[in-house]
Amino acid sequence: MWDGIKRQLRSVIEWEQPTEEQLFYRWTDNGDEIKNASKLIVGPGQGCIFVYEGIVQSMHVEPGMINLATDNIPFWTTVKKFMQAFESNHKVGIYFFRTAKILDQKWGTTSPIKYVDSIYQFPVGLKAYGSYSYRINNPLEFFVNVLAGQHNFNTEDFRSVMSDRILHPLSDYLAEMKHSYNEIDAFRIEIAEGMRQTLDQEFDKLGFTITDFRIEGTAFDDNTLERINRIADVTAESAAARIAGMDYAGLQHVEALRDAARNEGGAAGAGVGLGAGIGLGQAMTQQMQDAATSGEEKPLINQLNRLKEMRDSDLITEEEYAAKKADILDQL
Repeated sequence: MWDGIKRQLRSVIEWEQPTEEQLFYRWTDNGDEIKNASKLIVGPGQGCIFVYEGIVQSMHVEPGMINLATDNIPFWTTVKKFMQAFESNHKVGIYFFRTAKILDQKWGTTSPIKYVDSIYQFPVGLKAYGSYSYRINNPLEFFVNVLAGQHNFNTEDFRSVMSDRILHPLSDYLAEMKHSYNEIDAFRIEIAEGMRQTLDQEFDKLGFTITDFRIEGTAFDDNTLERINRIADVTAESAAARIAGMDYAGLQHVEALRDAARNEGGAAGAGVGLGAGIGLGQAMTQQMQDAATSGEEKPLINQLNRLKEMRDSDLITEEEYAAKKADILDQL
């Protein structure tokens, strides 16, 4: 009986103790037949949309108390609706929403982002994760076009929307900026800011604004890592060849002779091992001749240093090092 009487009294309506996850919440504590001159209280960090008889009548985003005007007169309207089982047709809907920022929400790519490396021209599969912050900047747009009468909308619901819309803009942005795989971390802040602006345009259509977007970590898929490791190996070998005064092709030839010399299996291996020293000496002699005839001949002391580096790198044996060192010293 008291519940029935209470429904006929004017209400004081407010969103008490909203959870951190709630973005939109429909107030339903006293039904939807709000009596005339009821009070609506909007707290800090909140807003409210007032719907009357199926039409949005007002939206309140400033904290304070608002008087609600309806055609529901306490007791009298209910009595008049005898033919409608005492149910008024003057229905209201009160939807609270959060105006404060929602901070430090996590995001991550559900699948690798595909683009072509601008320097090495191979396909890259990039994975990324980070955090973002946002706020509702056009609650009426979201309420009419997205919420569509739902009673609740939470941060988890928004995260699903975010995940579905992040892949294509990020792929397009990376393709447009043409960052190589080894530049991603160096330009992470710039990429994140560019993504924030791109996503902000997309989510503005839904009534949200992205206030902060961060890329906290990146990783590559297995195929990309295999290509990156191959490039790293070739780069390291090329650097070693330059230190030894050889080109990359010459270094590969010397390493092939060394590997063959160490192969102890079979007669062919023995034969190669027998000729490996001769081949190694010929390769080194050719390198020396090339340096001498190129017009850029270096002092003999540089040749001695280079010879020592080759020995330290196990490109030649101690005996070969001693023999060549003697030849160079004979020229002094």
